[in-house]
Amino acid sequence: MIADMARPVFDKLRTILFGKVLGLERHEYVAVAWSFAYFFCVLSSYYILRPVRETMAVGSGPDTIPYLFIGTFVTMIFASSIFGWVATRFPRRVFLPWVYLFFVVNILIFWVVFSRAVASDGEHVWLGRAFFVWLSVFNLFVVSVFWSFMADIYTREQGRRLFGVITSGGSIGALIGATATSSLVVKVGFQNLMPISAAVLLVGVFCIGRLKEWVHQEHEDEITETVESEKPLGGDPFAGITHLFSSKYFLGIALMSLIASLLGTALYMFRAELVETAILTSDARTQFFSNMNVAQNALALVAQMFLVKQVVTRFGIGRSLFLFPLASIIGFAVLAMEPTLMAVATLDVVRRGLGFGFAKPSTDMLYSVVTPEEKYKTKNFIDTAIYRGGDVVGTWTVKLMSTLGLGIAGISIAILPFAVVSAVVALWLGRDYRRQALALRQSGIV
Repeated sequence: MIADMARPVFDKLRTILFGKVLGLERHEYVAVAWSFAYFFCVLSSYYILRPVRETMAVGSGPDTIPYLFIGTFVTMIFASSIFGWVATRFPRRVFLPWVYLFFVVNILIFWVVFSRAVASDGEHVWLGRAFFVWLSVFNLFVVSVFWSFMADIYTREQGRRLFGVITSGGSIGALIGATATSSLVVKVGFQNLMPISAAVLLVGVFCIGRLKEWVHQEHEDEITETVESEKPLGGDPFAGITHLFSSKYFLGIALMSLIASLLGTALYMFRAELVETAILTSDARTQFFSNMNVAQNALALVAQMFLVKQVVTRFGIGRSLFLFPLASIIGFAVLAMEPTLMAVATLDVVRRGLGFGFAKPSTDMLYSVVTPEEKYKTKNFIDTAIYRGGDVVGTWTVKLMSTLGLGIAGISIAILPFAVVSAVVALWLGRDYRRQALALRQSGIV
């Protein structure tokens, strides 16, 4: 009796929470739950290791960071080409889990090699540099493939409602991963975090399987057009590059990615320079970077769960994208007046929090109005090779400015105009998104 009386209240609360606040419809609960868990695992796995990468960069020496990003960029071009070939020849249902299994094996190899180096009390500077390059590739690849998958299984309308909630799964995972590293690294050593990261990523592979089953059941009559299709994407392995340079829409996304990378890399180099003198031990540095990750992911989580859906539905994708460069404009102006480690760390936390909270889900919504081949090949090329190309440009630009005698304040002033350009492009992309959606509907593809 009491249960029967409570049921209407429970149903009403569920409708308010899942429907009005989070934007979910009943038939989407299962898919969103698995997508949430999948992204939780991807970012938790990465954020367990990310502070280790930052420590390796500081240990390598701030002057070597530009060279590390060149190595990352070259490796990324090579990896993107291989991915394009794989996506052309194998069905999505086959290559998606294998991408993650490949990286799981890589993590375990690094664990074994680092464990031996630490046990023998040997220097591992070059091993650390290799790990930096590898993790920089790992990060962008696993996240890019995730969002290609999401843009593939959800419609444009669903993306506007659901991507914020799904992204919050990643932020919670990142928050827990960063907290775990901060709590454990001093006790167990950085190398023993690696098998934990591999195990979490392996759970993400399980989530892919459950999502493919949902797609099969939900779209059984149109299975040849979904991720469950046995048919490869086909086309040219380098189609991601040709699509990019033949479309103003993709060029706009790429330009925003380049500028975001340029500004983020400048902050990265400022931080490495200041941390090197302020924090002396590797484990303490790893803990400091972990605490920054906790703060940024807490901020991102609030935005993803409660704000991004409201901003996108009420004001549009363009204005949601605009918030990220706006924060950069304000932040670098402040940094020009206060070039301290606290100011750099605060700006980095705010930018990354807003980036994951608003810019990332909004940017991924832009791909909901393009073809399946573009979702995998063009998106992957922009998210990986273009973004890491921005890292190379950013590090060498900052290095050149430093040799000319400009300090943190001077460099901050010099790169402010790029943030302004990014803000303008964000608003233009919002308008072109609507045009792209209309054109795709008229063509009968969506």
